[in-house]
Amino acid sequence: MSKVIIVGGGAAGMFASIFAAKNGNEVHVYEKNEKLGKKLYITGKGRCNITNASDMETLFDNIMGNKKFLYSSFYGYNNFDVIDYFEAAGLKTKIERGNRVFPVSDHSSDVIQALARDMRDHGVEVHLNKEVREVIVENGVAKGIRLKNRDKVFGDAVIVATGGLSYKVTGSTGDGYEFAKKAGHTVTELSPSLVPFNIQEPFARELQGLSLKNVRATVSDGKKEVYSDFGEMLFTHFGVSGPLILSASSYVSAYKGFQEGRKLKLSIDLKPALSEEQLDARILRDFEANKNKQFKNSIGGLFPSKLIPVMIELSKINPDKKVNEISKEERQHFIGVIKGMEMTILSLRDYNEAIITRGGISLKEVNPSTMESKLVSGLYFIGEVLDLDAMTGGFNLQIAWSTAYAAGSSIY
Repeated sequence: MSKVIIVGGGAAGMFASIFAAKNGNEVHVYEKNEKLGKKLYITGKGRCNITNASDMETLFDNIMGNKKFLYSSFYGYNNFDVIDYFEAAGLKTKIERGNRVFPVSDHSSDVIQALARDMRDHGVEVHLNKEVREVIVENGVAKGIRLKNRDKVFGDAVIVATGGLSYKVTGSTGDGYEFAKKAGHTVTELSPSLVPFNIQEPFARELQGLSLKNVRATVSDGKKEVYSDFGEMLFTHFGVSGPLILSASSYVSAYKGFQEGRKLKLSIDLKPALSEEQLDARILRDFEANKNKQFKNSIGGLFPSKLIPVMIELSKINPDKKVNEISKEERQHFIGVIKGMEMTILSLRDYNEAIITRGGISLKEVNPSTMESKLVSGLYFIGEVLDLDAMTGGFNLQIAWSTAYAAGSSIY
């Protein structure tokens, strides 16, 4: 039996504590906040997208980098193991669009309560409002932790589950990276990921609050396509957000050209189900039905009302022009705008709006089967603190569960 100290009471820390305790260990969780699972509480807009019920190939397709590192932990504890765990813990789950798994109740608090209950049942000791300042390492071995009040707590294993830098209000202030550096580990370059975009064009802000469904977003630098996919997006007071944009941000933050200051263009195809020829035919039908009307009064069937003034502006067609006077060239330009509403990405929003952090503790220095440091015996790293990130849809939480299980279940 070992005394296991876990730093961080979020998703990964809570999960690791349960499996470490199931092995008969004495387990202590130190959490700087006044309650467990603070970030988990706001995950999935407060509904908590627990995992994704897709096949293993899809799971790996949604990991942004370092996929091979996850082979052992993903196969050791997969997405269906997670669903089975929560069902057995009394939390009923459901599968929604995109194979996203949620609690039937739609309350993230129920996920936290299920974990906290299991921790209690297995004798895990939780220490709230206890900020850890240092992991004590002596002669290449983790010996314990030092708290903010300078108290030292000694143990046989230390699991760092402190999260990244995203949503700092939940206590994610990058402590784990500092612990790792002091222990001799490398921390790769960090950046916000799954985060909205600041957009240069003023019309994006004019459209604040407008949500678009089933559009295609393409990001490119003029020569190379960085990202392209279908989905839902939202215009905001600073630019654009929504699931499609958050997914795009994972590719943008990883793109070297953007890091070096190269401008990227975001192009929105508002009618991806129609080819240019089909869209032209549709517009001609609308124009025929409204042949004596002005352009501004004849395109209501094509767009949401809030979008109409912007599309008129981008079309460069006189809004008062009769539709039967619009030239083929003007119409073709209008089609081009609909199939490619272009915006300039100025920057990513900051960590306060990022769902996750890209970058982290170098995986070359961590054992993929147990999450134990290769440099310091008895020191483990799990969850977002590692150099692992994924797309939206429950994939990042799956990383947390799988790496937590790998660490917790490997300590005796």
